Amino acid sequence: MISLRALVPVVFGALILASCQAPLDKPAEEKPLAPDEAEADFVPARFSDLSGWQQDNLLEALPALRRSCQRLQTQPSERELGPEGKAGTIADWEKVCRSLQDRTFTDDRDLRVFLEQQFHPFYVEARPAQEGLFTGYYEAEIRASRQPGNGYDVPLHAPPEDLITADLGAFETELSGKRLVGRVSGNSFEPYHSRSEIAEGALQGKADVVLWADDPVDAFFLHIQGSGVATLPDGTRQRVGFAGSNGHPFYAIGRALIEKGAVSRAEASMQAIRTWLDENPEQARALMQRNARYIFFREIDEEGPIGAQGVPLTAGRSLAVDRNFLPLGVPLWLETYWPNSNDALNRLMVAQDTGSAITGPVRGDFFWGSGEAAFERAGRMKEPGRYWILLPRSVAERRGVDIAGASGN
Repeated sequence: MISLRALVPVVFGALILASCQAPLDKPAEEKPLAPDEAEADFVPARFSDLSGWQQDNLLEALPALRRSCQRLQTQPSERELGPEGKAGTIADWEKVCRSLQDRTFTDDRDLRVFLEQQFHPFYVEARPAQEGLFTGYYEAEIRASRQPGNGYDVPLHAPPEDLITADLGAFETELSGKRLVGRVSGNSFEPYHSRSEIAEGALQGKADVVLWADDPVDAFFLHIQGSGVATLPDGTRQRVGFAGSNGHPFYAIGRALIEKGAVSRAEASMQAIRTWLDENPEQARALMQRNARYIFFREIDEEGPIGAQGVPLTAGRSLAVDRNFLPLGVPLWLETYWPNSNDALNRLMVAQDTGSAITGPVRGDFFWGSGEAAFERAGRMKEPGRYWILLPRSVAERRGVDIAGASGN
């Protein structure tokens, strides 16, 4: 097999080409800026600037905070968090994380006082200016079997043996954090098989099947969400989670339905898309294959679903963000709206996940949990908003914040 180091020129060229392509999962007017064209400026603020800070049920966020802290504490103390270390180092977080883990909090006020003593808020401002956008996601539910047959004929594949993920930062320091997914064919590194190629049997003999689903539309939505729970024929439930992808860009089929007039832009939602796919099975297969991105799965026998930070997500408190601008594991104060509503949705969140469509300095995906209620809210959420990042006071002081003068938080 060809050495990965020999693939550097090919990989580098492919990355440059990919960076010139506009994302396909949003309307043109919402096209995000490329990471090298935008930045997130952390502007010092006060806790009194956070609308609803005194009213939030903060204890609901405590499990997410502790899980992320536990994960951060496993990393080297000198490791920098965020682009250019803007969120400090692990050492800055170790003391506050130890206190958070060891202390017993009696009520929301107790936790609120602790957070105000340990952190300082910074408003996350997109430069150039761009309105924040917040969508929702959920843990899908499907019916599946460990064996094919009796209606269970849609495979959920494990990562194939010829799938290669190239860490470009190992070859070029300026590409740190960039990865390219593909396969070796002869002496060349090529994009991995697309969804349509996989449907035609490209994975035959290359990948195990984790489970067999009974509905192609359910399986498709599982691919979009990245994790889910399968109910097996005997009634037991098996959680499956993201184990990799074929590296292709995500294509939102809702956009195609809007363009063909099947649904209006105002009515476009996961619910409307699901209804159309169910009612038009002959056209649905071709439409779903327009999304070339394909997800590979693994069984999860622990609490879940598991986010990109490697910790279980907390419904209503975990947020997927763009790691080009924010590190995973940090607390965020979010101000947005409940789906399809003018009612404020202001609460403490934790950055614990990412998503291929989550791109931009002020862009988030709100995890709603599992079940029909979560599906309803996630599918209809597309709201403007903003957030603040909470940084340890040691980081705030290095950023020039007068902590003593800010004691009136």
